[in-house]
Amino acid sequence: MPEPKAASFPAIRGALKFYQIASVITGVMLLLLVTEMVLKYTPIHLELFAGGSGGFLWFAPVVEGLHGGLESTGNGLNLSMGILVAHGWFYVVYLFACFRVWSLMRWPFLRFIMLALGGVVPFLSFIMETRVAREVKAYLAARDPSTGSGTEPEQTSTTPATEGAR
Repeated sequence: MPEPKAASFPAIRGALKFYQIASVITGVMLLLLVTEMVLKYTPIHLELFAGGSGGFLWFAPVVEGLHGGLESTGNGLNLSMGILVAHGWFYVVYLFACFRVWSLMRWPFLRFIMLALGGVVPFLSFIMETRVAREVKAYLAARDPSTGSGTEPEQTSTTPATEGAR
């Protein structure tokens, strides 16, 4: 498997930071989306609204429409729909962040698929973010000459401290 070039290490650091931020945002949005889906499509049948006749934040019932679909009965800003749209767009950003880290690290394609699943499997983005960050940071720390921690061990002084240096 090809390894990343040393010249790309600064880009890898930036891509990793972007990936970490995108994965946390996408993970939170996915949890909100799952909560919204449970509220709407289970027998509870509720949607979250902001403003309108119910006050600042309120739940409105969802009823079956004439054509068999579910229709909202609330007025105001439909936050449930906003969560759906926001998660969709953040997932696109998350996929870009995954692609960037994956391509710079020169990982196999299966690794990209695992990264991409982080945005659709609840809690997986948090797990993947932790593992990927740990792995990439360890890789860079072991090979980056600019940090002084390359593949060669550090030389330490073996001179004993003198009594007057306390």
